[in-house]
Amino acid sequence: MATSVLLPLMTEYIFALTTCPTKEADVLARKLVEARACACVNIVERVRSIYRWKDRLEDEQESILLIKSEKRNRKKLWKIIENNHSYDVPEFIVMSVADGSPDYLRWISGSISTE
Repeated sequence: MATSVLLPLMTEYIFALTTCPTKEADVLARKLVEARACACVNIVERVRSIYRWKDRLEDEQESILLIKSEKRNRKKLWKIIENNHSYDVPEFIVMSVADGSPDYLRWISGSISTE
């Protein structure tokens, strides 16, 4: 039986997501990575979102941005999203990472800046 190579996390990592119009996804993802607010953004295109907005049912094509960073950078992430997003109320959901590949998590830490 294989034993786990995963170790207790000393740094708190997060997985954040936002949705945006597909035409904005690349620019927003690049701003987040260039600012070293996160290590990586995966862009999932052509997601269909159905939601209520201003008392109307909306049905739109969007992109989802999957963002990997450290918890201490969540405010930096939000500020960049808030300042560069076209929606009145941008989605910003942050989830804690319970476990992960030690090498991948170290890569995240080495790829970001908290300044």
